[in-house]
Amino acid sequence: MKMRDTISPIDGSVYCSTKEHGSKDIEDAINLASKAFPVWADLPIKERAHYITSFVTAIVADKEDIAKEITWQMGRPVGQSPGEIGGFEDRANYMIGIAEEALAPYIPEDQSPGKRFVDRVPLGIISVLSPWNYPFLTSVNAIIPALMAGNVVILKHSFQTPLVAERYAQAAIKAGLPKGVFQILHLNHENTAKLIADPKLGGVCFTGSVKGGIAVQRALTNTFVPCGLELGGKDPAYVRADANLDYSIENLVDGSFFNSGQSCCGIERIYVHESVYDTFIDGFVSLTKGYRLGNPLEQEINLGPMVKTEAANYVRTQIGKALDKGAISLVDESLFPASKKNSPYLSPHVLVNVDHSMDVMTEESFGPVVGIMKVKDDSEAIQLMNDSQYGLTASVWTTDTDKAQSIGHRIEAGTVFMNRCDYLDPALAWTGVKNSGRGVTLSKLGYEHLTRTKSFHFRKME
Repeated sequence: MKMRDTISPIDGSVYCSTKEHGSKDIEDAINLASKAFPVWADLPIKERAHYITSFVTAIVADKEDIAKEITWQMGRPVGQSPGEIGGFEDRANYMIGIAEEALAPYIPEDQSPGKRFVDRVPLGIISVLSPWNYPFLTSVNAIIPALMAGNVVILKHSFQTPLVAERYAQAAIKAGLPKGVFQILHLNHENTAKLIADPKLGGVCFTGSVKGGIAVQRALTNTFVPCGLELGGKDPAYVRADANLDYSIENLVDGSFFNSGQSCCGIERIYVHESVYDTFIDGFVSLTKGYRLGNPLEQEINLGPMVKTEAANYVRTQIGKALDKGAISLVDESLFPASKKNSPYLSPHVLVNVDHSMDVMTEESFGPVVGIMKVKDDSEAIQLMNDSQYGLTASVWTTDTDKAQSIGHRIEAGTVFMNRCDYLDPALAWTGVKNSGRGVTLSKLGYEHLTRTKSFHFRKME
């Protein structure tokens, strides 16, 4: 039996060890899921809702212990980790609440000469592949609606946050979910490919990097299994001349550095109208300097380590290359004594004099760094925002709603915000364009990607 250690970014210690599953475990899980699926799919939606509500309640009941586990596994400050469980509960309950309406059949008005309708039926076994950065908030988007739609789920979570998968498994038992309806597997990359390539699988939901998304597609080369991919981002913000600057600065600093910048929809580049640029920069830098980097187990800390030294060094390299090309860093790293080379502790960085020849403005950073550019008008801002291989979210900061909507129609992104960022509304479709992925989670539209249409056309014989 092979064990995998989870190294905590807090102090480099082994926080937990997890059994790594193999080919036989995959086979057993799929066989069990295959037996459970028809029984689960036949349950009325209201009965499934009773089970899944209990499932969610069982997780939330342990939120304080879970929050500490999240902090130890991936480094987010302990004062912020409980918010993830709150968000998990809100999204889960919303998706449970809309399931009956979302899954209702479509019935044409004209029913002559018999009965005609289009039903939504479950796909079967859904493999959910989730990352470490928001371990509950990324997985809930797929797990809850997949189960509510009548599918059965096999969850493969990151080895950085394996206890999240274990928490889900424990909650399934507490909620009395029928055996095989929800299972977890701890898999390496090779065995993950075996799981999702299995012909008995009905669908795949993956959240992770572009490289990971390509690997998932490669594993599905010989099948036509539906596959949802929520990948990376290089999410931009545009601050117009009429923006409320104090409000914009406060929210954009938070959007850039919350979770140490390790958010798919976090702010990674900002474009500011030239008339307010200097004032914006002064306020942004001042607020950034007030962050406290250190041990995330301490309540006063609001910036923890990145998940791994390797990830922090990648961001350091991006920053170094930008500085070599003429960028200027406005926040002195010496203000953050906990920031040390070759460690996961990295101070926040604000870069100006940047352009799109620099990786820090075009390649996903996934860390506490943001580049800020001056623009002369809306057209230049839109051109720069769209100059990216990614398109997850974008935000416009303005007091003019009509102008924000007009700009939003021209931005290539799955979600356009006005005066907010780094947020998922469960009533809206969560989706991306370009290398940010494909498919939809959340909202009623999310159920369409976890089911297939099936038409019924009955003709009565007189």
